[in-house]
Amino acid sequence: MPSSDPASASAELHVIADTVERQRERVAAIAEPFLGTEREDVVTAVHEAERQLHVAARALRRALKTLDR
Repeated sequence: MPSSDPASASAELHVIADTVERQRERVAAIAEPFLGTEREDVVTAVHEAERQLHVAARALRRALKTLDR
């Protein structure tokens, strides 16, 4: 069970946000070989996943800033 200690929660959010950002970068790289090919469907799907991960990372960082107030 996660701790209710703000310092612990802050550290955990920071780690998770960084992990999500690294995974976003990995997902973005997957689309690159398909750019300009007939597989634009793959590019579109991967870019949508990348966008969602970016939204998640921003939300986690926003939560971190709120917690640190």
